Amino acid sequence: MSEVVVLRKKKREVMPPVDEERVRWLTQAVLNNRFLPQPGADTVFVGDGDFRSIGAEYLGHFIRLGGLTAESRVLDIGSGIGRMAVPLTQYLDPEKGGYCGIDPVRSGITWCQEAISPVYPNFRFEHLDIAHALYNPKGAISGRTLKLPFPDRQFDFAIMTSVVTHLPPDEVIVYVREVGRLLKPGGRLFMTAFVVDRVAEANENGRRDARLAFRRYRNGPCWLVPELPPLAAVGFDEGFLDRVLAQAGLAVMRKSRGHWRGESAAHYQDVFVAEHRGERR
Repeated sequence: MSEVVVLRKKKREVMPPVDEERVRWLTQAVLNNRFLPQPGADTVFVGDGDFRSIGAEYLGHFIRLGGLTAESRVLDIGSGIGRMAVPLTQYLDPEKGGYCGIDPVRSGITWCQEAISPVYPNFRFEHLDIAHALYNPKGAISGRTLKLPFPDRQFDFAIMTSVVTHLPPDEVIVYVREVGRLLKPGGRLFMTAFVVDRVAEANENGRRDARLAFRRYRNGPCWLVPELPPLAAVGFDEGFLDRVLAQAGLAVMRKSRGHWRGESAAHYQDVFVAEHRGERR
């Protein structure tokens, strides 16, 4: 199993107990529910793997690793075409919980607005015309000056799955700073990444994903794959993301290594869970 590290020990920061039987039932119910919205296979642009099974898997991770509760107000940055949103419709309380997904790809947002929101009115989706070399090259909003369109302290839980894996370091800083602004005290960020430490760089166990032969980019903390387009897969030095989170007022509570590194793990990318350090009222 991948190592899971709980870095802060104060009583209020201990993760709540998880009802494993309920989580297993819930994720299986998502997989088996043929009435849930699902986009056509030719419209999915959010990466490898089965749309429904990956969404169900991450619902389990949000609960087990992130401490997501049914009453959470969730912000999904890079919500794509609803891969994380669809399973969350079966978990978030329709009265007390809520979800907002944002993405630079208009087609994904449009599908979610038409297929999800009419059935689940506590789920809303907004297109943000953020420039990205791969996903939205003609976007009008620079990721270096991004200001998300929400007031401070609006959310209990923020999701950034496969977001920093496609961003340069200066934009990662901006995105995480915005999350720090938007989370309520005690709110949590669930973020996936590729952390390139000595083991991952050298492929010491010989089992690292062959597609991710990272090489350092210039002299910064960023690692790219020479055979892929820039920003197709981005890794970062060990410690870089920890520092970015701390600067945004977010304390890392858990780090769990992913099996992209060739190690046994329940998830592919590395996972960070960080909590807003402000005092709860």
